[in-house]
Formats: sequence, structure tokens, C-alpha cells
Amino acid sequence: MKKTVLALLHEAANKYADKDYLSEKQATGWLAKTFSQVDTESDQLAAALNNIQFKKNDKIAILSEGRINWIVGEYGILKNACTAVPLSIKLLPEEILFRLNHSESKAIFISKNTIEKLFSVWERIEYKDFKIIYLDNDIETLEDVLQKMQIRKDEQIFIFDELIAKGKEQLKENSTLIKNIEANIQEDDIVSISYTSGTTGNPKGIMLSHLNYHANCSGAFKFFSNYVGYKTLLILPLDHSFAHTVGIYIALLAGIKLYFVDARGGNMNLLKNIPINMKEVKPQFLLTVPALTGNFMKKIIEGINKKGKLLSFIFRQGLKSGNRIKGDGFNTGNILTKIFNFIPYKFADILIFKKVREIFGGELEFCVGGGALLDIKQQKFFHALGVPVYQGYGLTEATPIISANTEKTHKLGTSGTVLHNIECTICDADGNISKPQQKGEIVIRGKNVMMGYYKNKKASDEVLRNNSLYTGDMGYFDKDGFLMVIGREKALLISQDGEKYSPEEIEEAINNTSELILQTMLYNDHRKYTSAIITLDTAKINTLIK
Repeated sequence: MKKTVLALLHEAANKYADKDYLSEKQATGWLAKTFSQVDTESDQLAAALNNIQFKKNDKIAILSEGRINWIVGEYGILKNACTAVPLSIKLLPEEILFRLNHSESKAIFISKNTIEKLFSVWERIEYKDFKIIYLDNDIETLEDVLQKMQIRKDEQIFIFDELIAKGKEQLKENSTLIKNIEANIQEDDIVSISYTSGTTGNPKGIMLSHLNYHANCSGAFKFFSNYVGYKTLLILPLDHSFAHTVGIYIALLAGIKLYFVDARGGNMNLLKNIPINMKEVKPQFLLTVPALTGNFMKKIIEGINKKGKLLSFIFRQGLKSGNRIKGDGFNTGNILTKIFNFIPYKFADILIFKKVREIFGGELEFCVGGGALLDIKQQKFFHALGVPVYQGYGLTEATPIISANTEKTHKLGTSGTVLHNIECTICDADGNISKPQQKGEIVIRGKNVMMGYYKNKKASDEVLRNNSLYTGDMGYFDKDGFLMVIGREKALLISQDGEKYSPEEIEEAINNTSELILQTMLYNDHRKYTSAIITLDTAKINTLIK
């Protein structure tokens, strides 16, 4: 059997059949769709896309908050042998325009919350027969936008549910249509073109194939195979490579039930609904990034401080005792340490920690952190609290997971151990493999390595050499075999004496040291001293002044 994303979907539809896969909040409550329903509906959507003349390798963008139709839409795109272009809802209209034109997208799946973003750039989309597939059934909002954009609905606009209905009828007439198309899909066909942030010039489109996703999902599933049937609330956007691989595809292997944060009413409501939805869903694990866990930590500390000095003291002592007992996870406290710290830790756990865990629904066992380096203070905080954040490391170019900490094997302050089907080495400036505990560039080899950057051979050749991906990240393996990631090679600060260091960890540490600090940016260009720009949390300061 070919190793494709669609093979994973079909296997899940057989193995987990009537188990819920996707759930989203609606006026009547949580609407769920099973693995088999998603497989069937995406067949129907693919048939409809085929009928309106989308063909193999056509690019179709997706711009929406996380929801059921986002994922059914992507599977429908893939089943018609097309390529998905996932876009962030945070993008500005001009940024969306660049990605649509650069990827040569011929259509976009778009929601009520995001369709206005097309308004100002509509006339500059290069593909003249560009089509919109509207994910909602709020036709009144759609009509208002179309009137502003002067678009005729019958020519370029399609309603998602109507396409599903039409595709269902088409498959009655030709039941083997999608099976025949899928039979010609190859492992090296491109599943998605995912764009980088573009902080230094135009973003690059990362081409990820069926085999890339299949290999990374298989490797990661071996790490987290004990969590079959778990449920999670997807807080990260689906265009984020971490959420894209784990949320959409690894869920197929593990039978994971995905809930989407209620995004009705737009982004502001989405943020407000996170704590509400966590209590409703009671997730057993979460996918996080440092900014998210950092915000959780600050809110928890603020809430405890409001309860008075006594509870605040018990809370702090409980954290200290918990950290002494648990150590870094790999090396725990000795027997005397555990005995002396047991009572203050257990007292804080019963009195405070248990109630804090209720914020996350009460069933949360762990979080998996990605996206950026996670400050050790955050890791210790949540570890002692009883909801550990297992840090991992990856790049979109690697589909994206390279290494991870897990419940079985973890060490705070590290990025865990490398997936079994990835070869990871540390190389010096001359390309030679570094000795253990010696710093260098992280280089990986495996079937998860991207196909290259779309229409950018020069950039592809710079990072894809000798059948390996040169990540541009600096790191080393510690004495216990855990990967330590220092930071981006190009982002390293260099002091006057030539010492190189990564600003990210220091910035995170400063941000988490004081509840009054909101953001920090370090700077040093061969100077004796490193300087920093710090912005303060004015809302917090105002409460103290009052």
C-alpha cells in the first residue's frame, strides 16, 4: 500500500469507523463527525471539485479558523489530487495576496470570519478564474461581501455544503471516480505548500509530500502510542505545521478526538472561549507554544495572588517542593529529598494545584510544546503543577517533528530524543560531525524532509545538501542523549569577546521573571554589553497603582 495521507484516512475510517473525529461548537451544542463520515464527505467534495474542473496539482488555499469543514476541505482537495495551501488567519490582505499569487492558487476555502480579507486585494489576484468556496451557511453575510467585491455568485462562488450535496449525486452516477483518481496519486505528490513567516524578505513555500507526512506521523505515533482514543482541544491554528501534522494526521493513527475552539464571532471571541471550551471538553492533552503556556502561567499566578498571602505562600512552597521531588524528570530527587518535601507538596496539591488543574478541564495529563524554545521556568512550573509541558523540536521543513519529550522519557530543559526514523547529527562549520556535547548545526536526514521550497531552487539548494536538511539551528546532545537546541544560527548574538549565544531563551527567562514585563528583545553586535528593549504590562501596572 502506498504511504499517503489518504491511506491513513482510509485506515482510520475502517479502524475507528463510528468514533468521533472532529467536533465544533454550534448554537445547539457540540457537533461531531466520525472518521467514516469525514472519509465519505471528503469523497463527495472531491467529486464536486473535479466536476468544476480542478485537476491534478492545482493549488487550492484554505483561510479559516479551525473547524470541521477546514479538515474535510483539505481531504477533498487531496482526493482530487490537488495541493492545499494553508494560510494563517492572522495574515494581512497583502500577505494573503502574495501567497495566493506565488502558489498559483486557483481557489480558496474561506469562512465568514475571514472573507473580508479578500476584499481589498481581489482585483490583484493573478488567476482570473479564481474561485471561492464558502465554508459557512450564512448566505446574508456572503451576499454583503460579494456586493462590495462586485462578484457574481453563480460564476466564481460556491457554498461548501452545496458542493457536498452535488458531489454525492455525482458519485451515485460514477461511484469509482475518486478511487480512480486516488489510484494515480503518488507518495511524492505534494500535499501542501506551507509558507514561512517571511520575517526576512518574502516567505518561502515549503513543499511537503504524502510520504513526508506519512513518515513523520508514523515516527511520532511510536513516541505517543499510549494515547489512543484521547481527546484534545485544538487551540493552535490549523495552518501551524505542528497542529497540522499532529492535529489532523496523527489523529488518524491514534483515533484522537479533535475539538475546535469556538470561533463564532471572530478572533476576539475565540480567545475568550478557550477557558470555557476547556471546561466543556475536558481535554487529556493540549498542543501549545511558549506564548500560550506563558499566558496560562501568568494568569494562574495572578489568580493565586488575589487569594491572599497565605495561599500564595503555600502555592510557592508547593511548587518548590514539587520541583525538588521531580527534578528534571530524568533525574529525580533522592529519597531524603522526596521525604522532606512530600508534605508541603501534597498539601499544596490538595489545597490549590487540584483546583488550578480544573481550569484545564480537570482531565489534562500533559501538554506537548512546540513552535519555539520553552523557558525552563515554564517547564518547572507546569511540571510541579501536575500538567507537564513536554518540549519538542521541529521545523516545517521537517514536517515538522524532529524530537520530543514524552511521559516515559523526558528531561526538562531539553527538546527530548530524536524520532526513531530520523537520523540527526550535529555538524561543525566545516560540515564534520561534532563530538558528543559539542555545539554545532543540527542536520537531519529522513523521509520527513521536505521536497524543497516552491519556485525557489536557490533557497532549496542552500538547506538541502547531501540528502540532508541543514536546519540552521544550533544545538548539541547532552550526556544523557537528549537534544539541546540553542537557537537559530543567524539569530545568534555575538559579544565583543566573540562569545555566541541565543537571545530566545534569555528573552523568555526575562519575560517569565517578572509579571510586569510583557515583551523583551535583546541586541548585541560585537559589543561589550548586551542591551534589551523591554515593554511593560500596562494593564497589570494599572491594577497595582490603583
